[in-house]
Amino acid sequence: MTNIKEIIKTGWNLDNSYARLPKIFFSILNPNPVTAPKLIILNKPLAISLGLNVEALQREDTVEVLAGNRIPEGTLPLAQAYAGHQFGHFTMLGDGRALLLGEQITPLGERVDIQLKGSGRTPYSRGGDGRASLGPMLREYIISEAMQGLGIATTRSLAVVTTGESVIRENKLPGAILTRVATSHLRVGTFEYVAKWGTIEDLRALADYTIERHFPEVEAVENRYLSLLHEVIKRQAELIAKWQLVGFVHGVMNTDNMTISGETIDYGPCAFMDTYDPGTVFSSIDRNGRYAYGNQPYIAGWNLAQLAESLLPLLHDDQEQAIKLAQDAISHFTELYQHLWLQGMRGKLGIFNEEVEDKSLVESLLSIMMEYRADYTNTFLALTFDKLEDTVMFGKPEFSQWHQLWQERLSRQQESKADSHQLMKNSNPAIIPRNHRVEAALEAAVKQGDYRVMEELLNVLSSPYAHSPQQADYSTPSSSSRPYRTFCGT
Repeated sequence: MTNIKEIIKTGWNLDNSYARLPKIFFSILNPNPVTAPKLIILNKPLAISLGLNVEALQREDTVEVLAGNRIPEGTLPLAQAYAGHQFGHFTMLGDGRALLLGEQITPLGERVDIQLKGSGRTPYSRGGDGRASLGPMLREYIISEAMQGLGIATTRSLAVVTTGESVIRENKLPGAILTRVATSHLRVGTFEYVAKWGTIEDLRALADYTIERHFPEVEAVENRYLSLLHEVIKRQAELIAKWQLVGFVHGVMNTDNMTISGETIDYGPCAFMDTYDPGTVFSSIDRNGRYAYGNQPYIAGWNLAQLAESLLPLLHDDQEQAIKLAQDAISHFTELYQHLWLQGMRGKLGIFNEEVEDKSLVESLLSIMMEYRADYTNTFLALTFDKLEDTVMFGKPEFSQWHQLWQERLSRQQESKADSHQLMKNSNPAIIPRNHRVEAALEAAVKQGDYRVMEELLNVLSSPYAHSPQQADYSTPSSSSRPYRTFCGT
């Protein structure tokens, strides 16, 4: 155990309000110790924002906390129970290889989860070893920090520690533990779990806890549980719209991977789309395209319907009335998402005001991009900097016609060309974590122990809207013709 002086010097200020919920929601246990923990990467800006001492975190004795070998005094580590619809099928889940170390109270008074991912077996491991390998943990670090740079709500990565032990998958791989930071780890699947196996009192306790932690503004509303549902719908509409606008494909949108807070979570089989195609799938296990890029808004609505169903006993005493309230709430998701997506697309095209034909203008461009297999990110960059010759659509009659319509559309707003250009720069990232760049960084780190490639990638990804000269090298798509495939991180 660490002593109190070490805790103060390090800056840990941990509570665990989740442990005050009914016992059905979690299992209390300590992480499984590892033999030789070594700090591989530390997110220093994040650590500082959390009130942690960066220098102290890098000491050998305090790295033991990030490895799960030591538990700061006053914390109560636990594994959370939840359920989920995985590819449409309901199943019992839970934190099978992660522990909630506690909730850090930051210098600004915010409360965030500190979770150790890959810390060993739990009661929810379902036969797994509870461990994680280095590559997937570094991948989550890279992509989550890229999402942060893009301005998309996300869990964050504080650190990655190697364990000095191997994990056995298809091959023997170096083991690692990721320290994940989240506004909370409450999921749609948490509500599904208690709706299936808990009591109404348990469900009410979870809903009240969620409101207090994430939506205190609805606490005094007459039907606060209905307001809770509306707020979650709103946050998810905002999140999915932002995913679509940058070409992010989550890959495994099971209900246990949809947070109540509206943060992106679980970076296993995710990737960013190069060639524009709504049917883009990267996950090796998504054989029918359920979670394809173009399906993400529909799946989000489906997942939210599962949340609404779980909340029915709290929405109204009369079941029929509860169902109607839930259906009405869910029916607003598509309209809200479409509004936010189109608003974002207007920004990508430098459009400030609204016209009825805007959706048709956007859809026409996307249709042409799909026909000519245009790169999604670079097409909008070419439009931003008026370098049409950089697109594969240059000189094509339908694109020339579209470009003329776009220019006419821009002329019907008060803002200047310079204003539109700035709006487009702010809306179109210069770079995304290109799949081949991520793989190159992981290969150098895992196989060669060289972390410089990853550090350079993280540096340029931290300011994707800077449009700096050094970012140009990172904007080129892969030259490989082979379909890119990702796998659930283990």
